[in-house]
Amino acid sequence: MSLNCNEINLILQELNLKGSFIQDIIQPGYDSLALYTYKEGGAKTVFICTAHDACRICEVRRKITKNEKPLRFMEFLRSRIKGCRINSAEQIGLERVVKMEISNADEEFILYIRLWNNAANVILCDKNNVILDSMYRRPNKDEMTGETFPEPVADMSKFDIKDKWPVREYPSEKSFNEFIDSFYSEHGAALSREALLEKAEKWYNTNLSKREAALANLENKLASFKNADQMKHTGDLILAYGHLIDGSSRHLECEDYETGKTVSIMIDPKLSAHENAEKYYTQYKKAVSGSEQLEHDIEIAKRQIEKLQSQYEAMQKEQNPVKIEQMLRHDSKPVQQQKKTHPGLDYTVNGWYILVGRDANENDELLRRHVRGEDMWLHVRDFPGGYVFIKHKKDKTIPLDILLDAANLAVYYSKARNTGKTDLYYTKVKYLRRAKNGPKGLVLPTQEKNLCITPDKERLARLDMLQSTSD
Repeated sequence: MSLNCNEINLILQELNLKGSFIQDIIQPGYDSLALYTYKEGGAKTVFICTAHDACRICEVRRKITKNEKPLRFMEFLRSRIKGCRINSAEQIGLERVVKMEISNADEEFILYIRLWNNAANVILCDKNNVILDSMYRRPNKDEMTGETFPEPVADMSKFDIKDKWPVREYPSEKSFNEFIDSFYSEHGAALSREALLEKAEKWYNTNLSKREAALANLENKLASFKNADQMKHTGDLILAYGHLIDGSSRHLECEDYETGKTVSIMIDPKLSAHENAEKYYTQYKKAVSGSEQLEHDIEIAKRQIEKLQSQYEAMQKEQNPVKIEQMLRHDSKPVQQQKKTHPGLDYTVNGWYILVGRDANENDELLRRHVRGEDMWLHVRDFPGGYVFIKHKKDKTIPLDILLDAANLAVYYSKARNTGKTDLYYTKVKYLRRAKNGPKGLVLPTQEKNLCITPDKERLARLDMLQSTSD
């Protein structure tokens, strides 16, 4: 339930903002704003909320948590009215619109705070009511910069029925401002701690079930690779009994020299014994390689679940509902807002930023739009694979440890992953030339330098940790 007209008048009377100076402005969320004011006698924090069913203005005595990133309207207000004097703060008639007249040595402003349940807004105008900016920009209602804000006309006839909107009962030992702040913290629809914790529980259960299902899927895949040794043993059997392949049967019947039992092995009768065995050896190699990757992925999935649990526990312990709302907003963005500004993966290691493309599309996109001439490019020799870039830092030389991190990533995201000792070359992006009529993303390097490494699993595990904790 939002404030009614008589409650707004009582709040403004208790606040007594005339003569106060605006020391700072904090915007904890898209629908809330806090004005830190001071005048002789003490400081007051005026909290303004425009959320549905919780529109209000009141004094708060708890700390207002800053948003993770500065919001547009807060930055604008700071640039225009921080340090200004509040000359008056009154409700226009009983229209639930608060008009604050504000000034500094050079300019005069009017701050309108409209507390209508379905059309709340905070609008800053110049002295002629020309809109400078607003919390919500609404072109359809002409609430945009440069438009003239039509100040509501005080309908004095409403005084005849004002008793129909009484001030709600509140404890005599509290001010009405204190009561309103505690009431909305506990019961307000948008910023109720209880409602937010219910939302947090739903968010946690949804994400936990997804992550647990993903973990179970990875573990099942890993279990399916446990018969990798059997693939190798089958290849050995084909080589041992290759002379029995007659070119017509799709099964090779032979005795397993380890168990003494007769086994039937599926083969391609058109292929030789060596070619059939090679098919099983290839499956064996893929299973071994897949097992190593899956073990990494399982560790990452487990850490993500632990991180999710710690986030939920932090929400449960948090007493400030504004902070809970911020935590939920940070971790439940719409998919379209979760999109990265670049393709591929990124790592920040000791202040150095590394970008990784994993296929031709990502390589091409990174080259076209996300790297510059001084950035370093790495790629394995003689194998297809991803491009790795180390972003340039002015007047800094890339440390060997960072170069080795990038080189290990280049090998890992290439066909040379399992070849052991691997050759790479690296050069600055400005020394790359696109191959004319070549495949997408293909470049020809010049002034390149050589690097030879043996992939370091511990280094890759550390980089995996950096990647998973930044998700």
